[in-house]
Amino acid sequence: MKFKVIASGSKGNCTIVLCDNTNLIIDMGISYLTLKRSLEENSLSFTDFSGILITHCHTDHIKGLTSLLKHTKLSVYIPEEMYDSLKEYVPKERCVFVSDEFNIDNVNIELIHTSHDAPYSVGFVIEYKKKSMVYVTDTGYINRKYLNRMVNKDAYVIESNHDEEMLMDGPYPRFLKERVISDKGHLSNRTTAKYLRKIMGNNTKNVVLAHLSENNNTEEKALEAMKEEKINEKATITIARQYEETNMIEV
Repeated sequence: MKFKVIASGSKGNCTIVLCDNTNLIIDMGISYLTLKRSLEENSLSFTDFSGILITHCHTDHIKGLTSLLKHTKLSVYIPEEMYDSLKEYVPKERCVFVSDEFNIDNVNIELIHTSHDAPYSVGFVIEYKKKSMVYVTDTGYINRKYLNRMVNKDAYVIESNHDEEMLMDGPYPRFLKERVISDKGHLSNRTTAKYLRKIMGNNTKNVVLAHLSENNNTEEKALEAMKEEKINEKATITIARQYEETNMIEV
């Protein structure tokens, strides 16, 4: 299993996960041409992919979805409860409705139900050939039930959205600050570091910090929070950026 974060942030999100002959796209918040160009640079094409996973309906996660479906034959794998929030973007016949645990070929996927101000939102635990990765962004907190299912995975792509002090001292209006820090908002650096300290194990080799706020965070502050919880001593930490892809990470 390999993965690469193509884009991460409030202006667009997209990640690819490669499992031999079963390759997946997570979210399509960038343009079709941007992703096409990225795939070509990695000696890939859309015909190499088996499907698309969507976390939720916010524009920065789906704005390129209609174009992608127009240009490809890929199916969108979502829980049925999410469809109403996506029906303007996805014809129903292009959807495969999934349960909390399902398979795409020989890749096992488990949904992590997240808490965000969207009608329905999820993250994923993806397992293939005894390797596993977690993908969780856009959530105000992680329920203990799902946190327990995220323990000791090989890699984590997890939101580290804001520094709490920067947010509260920054220019956002009060209602927006309250939205970000609420249980239906985003994870702070500090909260993410504490979650990681609880769930990382001997198998964990890579952590990718995703969805950093341009206004309320810095890479330095995100890394400092990880250092305080000694995450950097247990795994390689990568920052996912808005306009710069990560390296291809082997799980």
